[in-house]
Amino acid sequence: MILSRAEHDMLRGCRKTIPAGWGAEMAQDETFVADSVASAHEIELIKQLKARYCRFLDTKDWEAWRRIFADDFVSDTAEAGGKVIVGADEFVAFIRKTLGKPSQPTVHQVHAPEIALTSPTTAMGVWALNDVVRLAAGLNLNGYGHYHETYEKTDGQWRIKTSKLTRLREDIFNPLFSLRISDRLRNAGIRLARGKLR
Repeated sequence: MILSRAEHDMLRGCRKTIPAGWGAEMAQDETFVADSVASAHEIELIKQLKARYCRFLDTKDWEAWRRIFADDFVSDTAEAGGKVIVGADEFVAFIRKTLGKPSQPTVHQVHAPEIALTSPTTAMGVWALNDVVRLAAGLNLNGYGHYHETYEKTDGQWRIKTSKLTRLREDIFNPLFSLRISDRLRNAGIRLARGKLR
């Protein structure tokens, strides 16, 4: 493009008003924006991973559910009255045995994710949880709490590496009554159940 003398002088005048280092700052801004977009994309992929966790668990698609965990996955539900399970295969087998019957429908809803990337291939997150589990005929659990998780990206896919479940509240209900299970009552029940299993 050929500029007239007046256009050339005008551009030269504009260049004088640009602060020193402006080009470097602009490049940093562009890098920051690119990094922010990439980070938001990775966080969205982790959100989708957790959505699949809930969907595959509730639809009892055990093969698909297994694929969302790292092989050395660790589940910790000890604070919620459960136990620690090491290994994705062991965990899926345990949940399948515990909740796998068609007569045991579950509903898991997760909300308000707090996700942070800790490296290009690792992340951590906390999710608010509301779950409904059929314990027995006419007996259901409505639970509230949090998943505290870590994630790992391998072979281009995010997987759940660790998951710790904590509870805020549990209600036992059926069409006739609803009963809040306090920490004290839950702990007494756990002690009673463990005593009977020995």
